[in-house]
Amino acid sequence: MSKGTVNAELQAWVTASGLSHGEIARRITALALRSGHRQVAPDTTRVRRWLDGEHPRPPVPELLAQVLGDELGHSLTPSDLGLVPTGVALDTIQVPLLTEPAAATLAGWTRMDLLMLDRREALTLAAGTTLVALAEHLLGGTSRTLAQSATGFDADSTTALEVGTRMFTDLEAGPGSGIYRTAIVGLLAEVARRIQDGVPTGLRPRVFAATADLAALAGWVSHDAGRYGTAQRYWSYAIHAAVQARIPGRGPEIVTRMSHQMIYLGRFDDALGLLDVAAAKADRDGQPLVRALIQSQTGRVHAALGNPRQSARHLDHADQLLADAASTPAPAWLAYFDGAEHAGARAVSARDLTHQGYRGHPASPHFEAALRLRAPGYQRVRVMDRIGLAAALLDEGEPERAAAAGQQALDSAGLDSALVASRMNTLLAAADRYRAPEVSQLRTRAADLMSRAPLSTAMAA
Repeated sequence: MSKGTVNAELQAWVTASGLSHGEIARRITALALRSGHRQVAPDTTRVRRWLDGEHPRPPVPELLAQVLGDELGHSLTPSDLGLVPTGVALDTIQVPLLTEPAAATLAGWTRMDLLMLDRREALTLAAGTTLVALAEHLLGGTSRTLAQSATGFDADSTTALEVGTRMFTDLEAGPGSGIYRTAIVGLLAEVARRIQDGVPTGLRPRVFAATADLAALAGWVSHDAGRYGTAQRYWSYAIHAAVQARIPGRGPEIVTRMSHQMIYLGRFDDALGLLDVAAAKADRDGQPLVRALIQSQTGRVHAALGNPRQSARHLDHADQLLADAASTPAPAWLAYFDGAEHAGARAVSARDLTHQGYRGHPASPHFEAALRLRAPGYQRVRVMDRIGLAAALLDEGEPERAAAAGQQALDSAGLDSALVASRMNTLLAAADRYRAPEVSQLRTRAADLMSRAPLSTAMAA
C-alpha cells in the first residue's frame, strides 16, 4: 500500500453515493466473500485511510468501484476513483493546459454532475488566493494539442454544436432556466469526449469558441441551481477554451461571471480580486465593452462594501466605456451587457448603499431604467428587475406603488431559479416593515410562491 495526498476523486464519488464509511466496508466485505476473496474485510478506519490517500492493493480497487457503481447505477473503474495514476481529478479547479487532458478533466466533471442530479454537490468551492491565482493562470495560459488524429469534429458537427449552444443560450434567459441544465451539461459531456478524439486545425477556433460559450452557460445555470463548486469548474474550462479560441476579451468576461458568484455569496474581496485580474487582461485586449462590464461590476462590489465614492467612480467609468463601445456591434457572447444591465448594477448598488445607511441613493429610478431599456428575450432578468423595483419602493416609503409593482412581478415569476428566489428574499425582507393590506397581500403571495418553488435559497441579492 502507498500513502499519498487526499484522494479527492474517491471522496467525490463516496459523497455522491451517500453511503457511510461503515456501509462501504460492509458491502466490500460481502462482495469479496462472494468473489472468493476471503482475506478482504476492511473496516471503517480502512475506508477513511483510502479517502486520505492510501492506495489499497488489488482486488480492493475493483471491488470498491463495483460497490459505488452499483449504488449510483453507473459503471465505475478504479481510474474513476483515483486509485490508478490515470484517474481524472474531479475535486480540483485546476485545468490542465494540454488540450486532451483538459477535456478529460471536463469529462470527469460532467460525468460526476450528471450522476449527482438528485444529490448534494460534492465539489468544493474555491475561494481566496487560490481562486484569483487560478483565473490569472488561465488567462495567461497557452495550450497545445496531443492528439495525432482529428476525428472528434467535422464541419457538420461543429455547426451542430454552434446551433445547439445558441439555442440553449436563448432558452436559458427564460424565467426558469434550471429545466435545461441537464441537457446543457449532457451536450458539454459529448463535446468533451469529441475534443479528446481530436479537433482539425481549421475548425479549432469555431469548436473552442462554441465550447467556451457552452461551458460558460453550463456554469451559469449550475450557479443558478445552487451548484456553486460545479459552476466554478465549468467556468474554469470555459476560460481555457476561450484562450484556445483566441477571442479577445472572452476570458475576462467569463472571469466576471466567477466574480458575480463571489458577490452573490458575500465574498466581496474575492470578487474584487477576480475583477482586478479580468481588468488587467481586458485592458491588454482593448475591448471597451468588456472593460465597461468589469467597471460596472466593480462599482457594484464597492457599493456592497459600503464605499460610495469608489462605487460611483467605477460606475461612471462604465458609462464612459459604454459610450465608447456604442459604435461597435457587441459580440454575441456579450450581447447581454448593455445600458439595461448597467442600470441594473446601478440599482443594486444604490439599494446596498441605502441599506448601509447612506442617504440620497434611491434604487427605484435605476430599476425603472433597467426595465425600460431591457431588450426582448431576457425574461428572468426582467422579473428580477421588477421584484427589485418593488423592494426598492418599499425601502423608499411608497407601499402602494410597491404593491402594484410586486404583484406584476409575481405574475411572471418563475422560481426554478435560485437567483430569482434570492431577489424574492429582498422583497420579503422589505415588506416585513409594513402592515398595510396591499403589502400584506403581496407578502403572503410571495411567501406562498417561495414555499412551492423547486429551488430555494437563504440568499438575498
